[in-house]
Amino acid sequence: MFFVDTIEVAGLGNRSYLAGGERTAVAIDPPRDIDQVIAAAARRGVRISHVVETHVHNDYVTGGLELARVTGADYLVPAGARVSFPRTSVHDGDRAEIDAAAGLTLRALATPGHTPHHTSYALEDNGTAVAVFTGGSLLIGTVGRPDLVEPRLTEHLARAQYASAHRLATELSDDTAVLPTHGFGSFCSSSQAEGESTTIGKEKASNDALTRDVDAFVADLLAGLDDIPAYYAHMGPANATGPAPVDLTPPAVADAQQIAARLAAGEWVVDLRNRVAFAEGHVAGSFNFEAEGQLATYLAWLIPWGKPVTLLAESAEQLADAQRELVRVGIDRPAAAATGEPRDWAREGEALSSFPRATFATLAERIRDGVVVLDVRRASERSAGFIEGSVHIPVHALPRRIHEVPEGQVWVHCAGGMRAAIAASLLDAAGRDVVAVDDSFDAVGQAGLAVRTD
Repeated sequence: MFFVDTIEVAGLGNRSYLAGGERTAVAIDPPRDIDQVIAAAARRGVRISHVVETHVHNDYVTGGLELARVTGADYLVPAGARVSFPRTSVHDGDRAEIDAAAGLTLRALATPGHTPHHTSYALEDNGTAVAVFTGGSLLIGTVGRPDLVEPRLTEHLARAQYASAHRLATELSDDTAVLPTHGFGSFCSSSQAEGESTTIGKEKASNDALTRDVDAFVADLLAGLDDIPAYYAHMGPANATGPAPVDLTPPAVADAQQIAARLAAGEWVVDLRNRVAFAEGHVAGSFNFEAEGQLATYLAWLIPWGKPVTLLAESAEQLADAQRELVRVGIDRPAAAATGEPRDWAREGEALSSFPRATFATLAERIRDGVVVLDVRRASERSAGFIEGSVHIPVHALPRRIHEVPEGQVWVHCAGGMRAAIAASLLDAAGRDVVAVDDSFDAVGQAGLAVRTD
């Protein structure tokens, strides 16, 4: 008998896994906050004997090194990965015994493409593969993107992804469960496909890497690659060096005077409340990154790397959850924090700032008044359709391009409202007259707004 437990890292669109028998288990691609992996093992009553990495990750800081240290597990890392810490180097075909009594072994399969050294691991039950941990190789309906290592290698790695997908499809049976790390909203996925589970057989029938010829697959894969989050540049080096243990103790408490001083010094003060509450009233100059959204992805993407950040939260629980999210992408310690409500964070007599929210239907009524329509979606989203006359600056580029936003009242939108709220807070902090369109882009046509695709 064996088990496979999934550990969701939803904010980053990733999954980690714990797999094993009755006594021992292996952790695959663990997140940096390893306590949840240890808790999963405790619930199963098993010892973590092995920790494995499918590759040196580009989108998050791994907890693998620390988990192996804490548990005494053998730390398996692909042999081709250039890392500067002790580990067990894994080569193609290597096997690791996970639970002898249960007949469980892990077999390494070289699957380059997402990175040159990428390795998948087949979980074998008495010699039969029952699951394969594919990391950033074969995903649900797609593959991991090949452009995160070196631009000159991108086409070569795209072709390697194709070959790796075919290797897995050839060597493993159709009922083998495919368990990727990326692909649930992660920007490490070359495209976003729907679905929560899959098998080799299902991928043979639906995955472009397995249903198309290599040249057509590679051409479309390269044409569809999207923007790379800026913080990715820091994740690989951090993982290759060996991440330090995390510190999730509460940050220093900031009062209203200290918050004002940090804002005056040009530091980032981030309000974690939902966008509705933020629009209704917030400390002037603060930015809104909702704790319930993709906090880690977008804050790490937009903030200048290493700049101090102060977090404002409704509760200690919201603050603790945000800290956990942020350590996963290398934002280790907030400079300070405060909990409560905006009136607690502003100095006595200091007015709170606010801005209106609206729908696309309301925008349709106002667009002829000469308002500025700012689209902060990614280029790939805009190519499928955009409001005629709108200005396009992706939200991740807005901090450095905010001077490009035309004069006038700015109605800012994205695909659903979250990124528009981030952008609206940036514009509001810069002193602009802004309206946040909190609506689904699907409503644009029904609202009567002219949409173009060229």
